[in-house]
Amino acid sequence: MRKIELADAGFLYMEKRQTPMHVGGLHLFTLPDGADGPEFLSELMEVLRTHEPYRKPFGEYVRQGRAGAIGPLYWEKDRNFDIDYHVRHSALPRPGRFRELFVLVSRLHSMLLDRNRPLWEMYLIEGLQNRQFALYMKMHHAATDGAGAMHMINAMYSKRQSARTRRSPLSLAAYEEYKAQRRIARQSKVLPKEAELRNVTEILRDQFDTTANLMGAFRRFGSAFIGRGDGLAVPWYQIPHTSLNTTVTGSRRFVAQSWDFDRIRAVCKAAEGTVNDIVLAMCGGALRRYLLAQDELPRHSLKAMTPVSLREENDLDSSNAIGFMVADLATHIDDPEQRLRRTQDSMRAGKALLHSLSRREAMLFMQITQVPALLASVVGLATRFPAFSTVISNVPGPQEQLYWNGARVDGMYPASIVFDGFAMNITLVSYNRQLHFGIVACRRSLPQVQRLIDYLEEALQELEVMVGINPPGTKKAAPRPRRRTARKSAAAADTAKKRSKAKVAGSKKATRPRAKRPVAES
Repeated sequence: MRKIELADAGFLYMEKRQTPMHVGGLHLFTLPDGADGPEFLSELMEVLRTHEPYRKPFGEYVRQGRAGAIGPLYWEKDRNFDIDYHVRHSALPRPGRFRELFVLVSRLHSMLLDRNRPLWEMYLIEGLQNRQFALYMKMHHAATDGAGAMHMINAMYSKRQSARTRRSPLSLAAYEEYKAQRRIARQSKVLPKEAELRNVTEILRDQFDTTANLMGAFRRFGSAFIGRGDGLAVPWYQIPHTSLNTTVTGSRRFVAQSWDFDRIRAVCKAAEGTVNDIVLAMCGGALRRYLLAQDELPRHSLKAMTPVSLREENDLDSSNAIGFMVADLATHIDDPEQRLRRTQDSMRAGKALLHSLSRREAMLFMQITQVPALLASVVGLATRFPAFSTVISNVPGPQEQLYWNGARVDGMYPASIVFDGFAMNITLVSYNRQLHFGIVACRRSLPQVQRLIDYLEEALQELEVMVGINPPGTKKAAPRPRRRTARKSAAAADTAKKRSKAKVAGSKKATRPRAKRPVAES
């Protein structure tokens, strides 16, 4: 048996029938030219059902220790592993639209994984129009996070359409081959010699530095609650109660959509922001529209937990290595530019806080600050005292066109978790010059959540008009006048004052005035 780390076990402790704690993804494919659909899918099923050792923990199930449900949990090898249970073949009813596909994925994502078996399932789905098929897979969050799932995907697909594989993406052989391709040597535990150990003075000094940095981070964290956080958004502070912060049922609704990366990138460049800034502004604008339509827009702004990967570049073994920041979505502000700047300020403050810490310190800080949120959910207080309004996660994915045994990968749509107090999750994956959004929500708490797709498009168009970009399919519109923020206005006034002083200091006797040059029109 292997003990499950506390950060991973937390997802197991929080799980109940109404709140499954697995993450997943829906991938779309187009059959290769000339391929026979049923025959090709039959061959893929053989690949997924290979009988071979699986990488940890996908060949193991969860087992309790002597202390029972409240004690440590362990991974135990499944000696009765049944691949036919984990890999299944499904078909959509006619006419095989995305609507029928999303209904199926919503139902599959609502069902708990069986803890008596390894915590993952895959469904190969046929019946889509236009020679497309899909693969839906889900695995427990205790086994992997978003970055870890991307590594599995990279091991599964290829940049070459002619490439073929006979290995499951979760197999140990595929995992070792992928590590070899990345030239990552397996890290083994080394017991240092006495001469190699640092002396006590160095250990104490490092411990003091870590403590000082952490205490500084907690001071900045606490200052935000009294309005001195310089834009830093924190959990629980002025979190409004909306239908997003209700007790959830076990039913889910899944919807998805893609947006061109270049389109969002153009807004980033014009607005002097990052991709994350624009994505958060899109989500803030969309959620504002959704709450207005439900007649429940709150006075205070929605706040989103935005997970941050703390995984080192060559770390392929950790199940979870994530922290979080809090983004102020500024949903109470009507003006899109002011909303964007408010969101940017909160993200800038969050990054500054994380960058002041080492990776080890950041992990400790995140674990300590997440404990109250986990406890609130476990004891049933998350709906009364929500730490956040929702979760918005951006997972970097492969940027090249990928293929699976010759089938073109058309899209990767993530499906994440919701639980009491957080009835909606928005996760996106960047792949092949597109951003693929996957939205999961409680069906009862958030009716008509599919409208959020239209609201996201409207919010993006609003940002495009803001910076003077003509949205696709619309007539050319005049750019909106850019407002000067207080920060820029103060900087301009300071610059003008310095120039005035420089002129006075450098002036000599009066000279004959020169004719003014005409001002160039901008």
